[in-house]
Amino acid sequence: MKWTTDNNKLKKTFTFKDFTEAFGFMTKVAIVAEKMNHHPTWTNTWNRVSFELSTHDAGDIVTEKDRKLADAIDKLV
Repeated sequence: MKWTTDNNKLKKTFTFKDFTEAFGFMTKVAIVAEKMNHHPTWTNTWNRVSFELSTHDAGDIVTEKDRKLADAIDKLV
């Protein structure tokens, strides 16, 4: 599944086999996001992790910063 753009946000949901796998993925994303100093809006429900990426400092629009984080997230799967 590709990232979609909706309401000035990049969006994508990842599905894993269970909560532990989803949480492990979130931990990896947290480390990458912290290094990039770009923190996503995300939710987790059991085996799903959903993201909405936008750059708050730019007025909550999608910027290159969001695209770079999305690419980094995809590489973690």
